Amino acid sequence: MYEEVPKDLLVLIEDVLFNRNSEATERLTDAAENVKGKKKDKKDDLEWRAQAVEKRLEHALVKGIADFVEEDVEEARQRASKPIEVIEGPLMDGMNVVGDLFGAGKMFLPQVVKSARVMKKAVAYLIPYIEEEKRRSGRAHEAKGKVIMATVKGDVHDIGKNIVSVVLRCNNYDVIDLGVMVPAERILEAAREEDADIIGLSGLITPSLDEMVHVAKEMERTGFDLPLLIGGATTSRMHTAVKIDPQYDRGQAVYVTDASRSVSVVSQLLSERQRDGYIHEVQADYVKLRDQHAGRRDRTQRLRLSEARANRLAIQWDGHTPKKPSFLGLRTFERYPLDELVERIDWTPFFHTWELHASYPRIFQDEVVGEQARELFDDAQEMLGRIVQEKVIEARSVVGFFPANSVGDDIEVYADESRTEVVEVIHTLRQQSKKARGRPNLALADFVAPKDSGVVDYVGGFVVTAGIGADAFAKSFEDAGDDYNGIMVKALADRCAEAFAERMHERVRKELWGYAPEEEYSNEELIKESYRGIRPAPGYPACPDHTEKKTLFRMLEAEERTGVRLTEAFAMWPASSVSGWYFGHPEAQYFGVGKIDRDQVEDYARRKGIALPFMERWLGPNLSYEPESARPVKKVG
Repeated sequence: MYEEVPKDLLVLIEDVLFNRNSEATERLTDAAENVKGKKKDKKDDLEWRAQAVEKRLEHALVKGIADFVEEDVEEARQRASKPIEVIEGPLMDGMNVVGDLFGAGKMFLPQVVKSARVMKKAVAYLIPYIEEEKRRSGRAHEAKGKVIMATVKGDVHDIGKNIVSVVLRCNNYDVIDLGVMVPAERILEAAREEDADIIGLSGLITPSLDEMVHVAKEMERTGFDLPLLIGGATTSRMHTAVKIDPQYDRGQAVYVTDASRSVSVVSQLLSERQRDGYIHEVQADYVKLRDQHAGRRDRTQRLRLSEARANRLAIQWDGHTPKKPSFLGLRTFERYPLDELVERIDWTPFFHTWELHASYPRIFQDEVVGEQARELFDDAQEMLGRIVQEKVIEARSVVGFFPANSVGDDIEVYADESRTEVVEVIHTLRQQSKKARGRPNLALADFVAPKDSGVVDYVGGFVVTAGIGADAFAKSFEDAGDDYNGIMVKALADRCAEAFAERMHERVRKELWGYAPEEEYSNEELIKESYRGIRPAPGYPACPDHTEKKTLFRMLEAEERTGVRLTEAFAMWPASSVSGWYFGHPEAQYFGVGKIDRDQVEDYARRKGIALPFMERWLGPNLSYEPESARPVKKVG
């Protein structure tokens, strides 16, 4: 950390960084020569052990060193009149230093989670003494506040929630974590039972947005007035302001950007002095966002569905003969070699999970987070090595190829090459925004030969998972108070699942479908998607309807073959799983459907045989209009 760089060396370094004098480079070079080849004395690493016990505990918390914490806590307990004083005194003092450094940008999330590991070990040691003292005196340790945390119903993703829970606990908040797929009634029941001060909701998939709106409605209906925190990958300030906050008139919904903001938000919401002013700021901000949203919607130009279809991608099918896959039907891959997946990992999102925002491998040269990124990466490599060697998680996959042709915006899937029996229909959505001249309004169906063209074509699908066993392995660390390695396991399982999707797509292109057998790309080129063909996933921009996963899973017999199942909100469990379609045409490209009008939603619901309100719910983030069932109560800022 900055404060720990020796002052004489710091002057030399800053002379170079800020170009403060003409001899800066030579002086720093001379200094480097003086230490070249020298190894740090291990005795120097333990000099902090000579300090007073309070300083030793602070050092252990800041540095994340758990080796000596039990003996130091015992020494502190012997000096204290009551065991709880060790927590309220030196341990919380140390965590306050951690919180201050984190808030000032001088510590980073991985370090904070390591600090939490030390704190948990210390508290676990003290608990028997505290329980005995509480039994005798009736006095319990008081936290700053109590927070109920949950991943909402239908959603299984919890890394972000777990990180926020750790950060809040590090700052002396009592966090009741209800886990994943938690229905609204259980969340509110827990809030009453625990006499909570705040409720926090997390979600990653787009249906979670609608579930959060439902929780807000229930809080309003049942008389809650607690602050409601909103967080997760698909959430945003705009969605919170436009969709969630208006439903909760009695209380205040607050969007939390990431774990580093959570402590500040919670402390202001629970502060008698700061609360009213902070809520007023949030409300004023949300009123502006709602006005911006209404204005933006009015200005956007969209085409009628018939016009958008008339501007579809014009592929010359007469001159194209689609490649027939090497097999039709399904192929299952069990216990897929994990070392193949490690080679395909995209590390940049891994660092983003830990709130270190720079691209790999340049992140290691980053002036702010470079050193911490390297340490985190080394820890990840060690854990990844253990995962591969001990085979504590299993990778499974199913891949399928099917005869298919498009009919309008739908794709018919046939039982066999006779193409006389339609066994499934893949429903796709079309862009409706007005395009510049020469640019088409795309739908995924455009990339499959029309039925009336006479061209035989194919479509593929896949489900991969690297999550079999991951939750149990992560829990073994969490049960031991080691949130750092628990989060690490889940983050690595997610990366392995994405790498598995990349590896299977590579095999599809080169051998299983075989339309690009001579392809040769580096891992960096694969990450940039330089290859031919796409693998769009239901629920993502090109096919935002999560309910299409049901069709995909049925076609692939995915649950039986891989063990991956869909929740009622169409999230995949285990969470470290990826699914999608394969399109092989040279002009196939990724795109976003964007906002769509009522005429397309009505047409889409009719084609799927689903009631309009149900379809509007699942396409909520993509609607250009406000459905009757979703209109909020009036909320004044």
